[in-house]
Formats: sequence, structure tokens, C-alpha cells
Amino acid sequence: MLKIKVNNSVSDLRNSSSKYIDVEVNCKKSDTVIDFDYKNKFAYKPFINSHDHLISNWFPRSGNHLPYTNSHIWVEENKNSESFLERNKIWENNGDFDLLNENAKLIVKMGMYKNIFSGVHILQDHIKQQKPEYYKMFDIYVIEQFTQCHSIILGNWWGGSTAAEEMKHSKGIIPFIIHLSEGIDNVSKSEFNILLEKDLLRMNTLIIHGICLTKDELSKISEVGASVCWCPSSNMYLIGQTLDVLSALEKGVNICLGTDSTMTGGIHLFDEFKHAKRACNKITGQVLYQMVTKNAEKALFLNDQSILHNQNNLLILEQMHDDIYENLLYQEIDNIDLLIHQSKPIYGNLAYFELFNLNSNDYEIFKIGNKEKFIIGHPQLLNSQIDEILGYHKNFPFLPF
Repeated sequence: MLKIKVNNSVSDLRNSSSKYIDVEVNCKKSDTVIDFDYKNKFAYKPFINSHDHLISNWFPRSGNHLPYTNSHIWVEENKNSESFLERNKIWENNGDFDLLNENAKLIVKMGMYKNIFSGVHILQDHIKQQKPEYYKMFDIYVIEQFTQCHSIILGNWWGGSTAAEEMKHSKGIIPFIIHLSEGIDNVSKSEFNILLEKDLLRMNTLIIHGICLTKDELSKISEVGASVCWCPSSNMYLIGQTLDVLSALEKGVNICLGTDSTMTGGIHLFDEFKHAKRACNKITGQVLYQMVTKNAEKALFLNDQSILHNQNNLLILEQMHDDIYENLLYQEIDNIDLLIHQSKPIYGNLAYFELFNLNSNDYEIFKIGNKEKFIIGHPQLLNSQIDEILGYHKNFPFLPF
């Protein structure tokens, strides 16, 4: 058991009689206590990214005719974009969307690091459901139990069954995830009614984007207990508009937050917090925190899973603002003091690393400015392997190297 003293906590781990929080982790000494620089530390539950496409975490963003009236136009244009074609030098889909291909693993694991470096320990990878081995290869929890359809208009062009069949497979007990209303034209505005006609709006429906959803449609979503994933950075980049999030919250819709991929979205979840605030200045840090914790748990049907056990997971961030929630809006990847997932330290300051009973071969040590950090796995090696295939060095903005 590790005891860490922090200035404040919303992680539900704090001892009621002190500022110490408890977390299960294998330390070199039993009952290790840490209190260095505690006045500059805040503790949180690690975050949940409710919408990403790991295989599409390439850079730069693509799009030649921004803004679009409908994301479907971008989908077609993207296939000939410089970014997409460069990504294809590493992995080109042959139609089966099998991400266990060795080169595909390089890209999806880079996407995993995008999330780790912004405090994420659970994410939803919106792709055709993969083989079980895929979900076992990550150092964070990539949700395996879900059904999906790319969109109501394009269908499952990247694999999977029809929307109706996918919903049937869900049995109402796992999420049914679908891009919807990602635009402002008449096609986008028609999609919600199609969803209703096909009886696909249910409690387990997770709508991605919902840019042009009306207040009446938001009421219907709330009435059935469905959820919407807000991706403001991607929406503003592609379409120039985003979900009417205040109306959604007023209607009682369960709103979670997602990054989308870096081909359209922000660099990582810390970046997404800032985009959310710019898109809707009235959004508070506390509401954003709920979107990446309890709201995401509900949307992704994670509420009863042991993966959420408080004493196994911890995120400590540097204090950059007096308010513990508003503090989220001031964070960068070097501000993570410590990230623990399922009792395993996966990222943080090197001062912690030396206290844990870890195999140093399983980690990389590096510097961000004058801060020494450790990270699980070998992201620099992954980057080098990509460089070798490309024949030149590729920079990824979500990596701090």
C-alpha cells in the first residue's frame, strides 16, 4: 500500500482524517509514505476517453476544403490526403480492418501513448470489434465489450454488421456506438429521424458528435437515457460548429468527452479540455471532469466493473490553479506527477519510479525540459520503427520526446 500526501483530492481515496490518499501498488518498502511537494499536487481519478480511432492517430490533420457541411465529404477526401497516404506507408487497410497486423500495432500503440500522456487509463477505440488478443496488448484498458456502426448513412463501411444487427448483438447491455449528425446540412439533420425509424435510439446508444441535434431531439435522447460523446476540437476543425452542449446538459443528456483521432481532433485529452472551454465558455472544469469520469462510465457501461476500483487507479497532477477542477484546463503532458492504472505505475516523475518494485526493462526514462520522467513500454522505439519504414523521422505532437 502506498500513501501519498496531496493538497486536495477528488479521487475518493483521501483518508477522512488527513490529506493522504491510499493506492494499491507494489513498493520496495511496505506501507511507503510520500509527502514531497504535496502542496503543489492534486489527486484525481484517471480519465476516460470515450471516442478515439487509434489507427488514425496520425498527423497532421487532413482536409482541403474546410469547413465541411458534412463529415461524409471529408471521409472521401481524406482517402487522398497527404496525411492519410503517409499513414498508409505504415499500414494500408485491405478491407478486413484487422489491427493485429504488425505495422498496425505500431500506430495503435502510438495512439495509446497519446492517451497515457494526458492521464487517460480507459478508452473506446471506435473500429470494428477486434480479436481478444488486440485488447490484451495495451497497457491501459481499451474497451472490448461494445457494438458499433460507423454512421447511419455510410453504414459499417470499415467492418461489422448492419446497424440493426449490431444493436441486436448488444442485447441492450453493452454500448451501441454510432457517429450521428456530424454536420449542418440536410443530410446530417435527417440522421436522427432515421435512427428513430430504425429503433436504434435506446438506453445503450452512444451517439458520437451530434453537432446539429435540436433541443427536441436532445430531449428524446434524455428520455430514453442514451448518451452523447462531445468532440469539440474535431467538430470545430471539420465543420466549424459543435454540439449545443449547454442545451444537452439542461435537458439532462449524459454527455461524455472524446478526442477523436489526431487526423481531425486535438492532440490529446488535455488539449480537448481547452477546446471544450473555447467552444463553450460556460462549461466548468467540474462538468468536464464528470464527462471524463462518471458520465463516461455510464455511457460505456463501466459502472460495475472492477477496472474502476478506486484504490487501483490514481492520477496526480501539478497544481496550476487554486480550484481543483479548473486546474484541468491548465494542464500539459509534463504536469502529470503520477499515473497508476490497475495498481501498475505507467507514467510519472522519476522520483516515484525508484520507490516502486518494477522491472526497469519494461520502462523508458526520458526528460521533458528539466523534468525526468518514466513511461511504461517503449514509445521511442515505436517511433524509431516507424521512422525506419518511412525512411525519415516522423514527429508526433502527442509524444514529448
